[in-house]
Amino acid sequence: MEGKKVSIVDVARTAGVSTATVSRVVNQLGGYSKETEKKVLQTIKECGFRPNVNAIGLRTRRSHSVGVIVPDITNEFFAKIVRTLDIFFVKYNYSVLICDSNEDPELEERHIQDMFDKNVDGLIYVSGMEAISSLVKSPRVPVVFIDRSPKNAEFIVQSDNYQGGYLAGKELCEKGCVRPLLIRDFRMASTIQQRRNGFLDALAEYGKRCEGDFEITILPDYKSAKEKVTGFLSEKGCCFDGIFTTNDMMALGAMHALAEAGYSVPGQVKIVGFDNVSLSEFCNPPMTTIAQDTEQMALAAGEALLKLIRKEPIKQKEYVVPIHLEVRNTT
Repeated sequence: MEGKKVSIVDVARTAGVSTATVSRVVNQLGGYSKETEKKVLQTIKECGFRPNVNAIGLRTRRSHSVGVIVPDITNEFFAKIVRTLDIFFVKYNYSVLICDSNEDPELEERHIQDMFDKNVDGLIYVSGMEAISSLVKSPRVPVVFIDRSPKNAEFIVQSDNYQGGYLAGKELCEKGCVRPLLIRDFRMASTIQQRRNGFLDALAEYGKRCEGDFEITILPDYKSAKEKVTGFLSEKGCCFDGIFTTNDMMALGAMHALAEAGYSVPGQVKIVGFDNVSLSEFCNPPMTTIAQDTEQMALAAGEALLKLIRKEPIKQKEYVVPIHLEVRNTT
């Protein structure tokens, strides 16, 4: 078909199906087998057929695009989720529109409205809000939340954050820590609440507590953690022997503050982070952390949204992805 614009009729003839079936596959309308879908998509790829997206959008009121909103695209954890979602939706001929809310609720609301104005077929996002935006409550497009779970969220994919916090507390206690610090994001998003609860429950099982000055709330970044731990050491000395932080960058900041003050890790203080970003493996010493499966989270969210767009039933409205403890040299 070289030199000629490939039409839907050409695709149907080559794939051995009707033009209506090709149209249904292109528009993800369902009513065909997985085998037929695979054959049509492969034929489209081989023939170089490119549907007129604008015409499809006008006819079906669908843009064949999905929106993805994350709070910080520079954060490796969110960047991995976005990358996996992009690869996933490209296979189904969807464009992915990505927005960064910068942890700003007003900007998040604006991005949601922009996505709806662009007529996206569905939305996946990590919300910084405690409750669902009134914009999302409207039935305009299906929405899947990932990582954080605002109140009344209908579809949510998240890690087993409670178990992650629990394993972190257990690791510190089993390695001999008696007075651990908890350094957490000052915002009590659902993920932070769950990690905190798991950590405190693990300590309680070993007859230990973490309260008062030993629970530190800060901005969830390297600089804030380093400054806070430096100040804590100057004021109170090293009266703790373990640290759990609710992300890896805070753990790294704490580690560097201890090193600059002349304390050894893990000799005097043991540290457990959360996320298992690349830096945790390559810092010195390599960091013990709770590993999240970002690929599984993103794929579960993508598959759920695709079913919602196709109006297919979803058995599981909450999908919890297992985590595991990655033991390295800081414990």
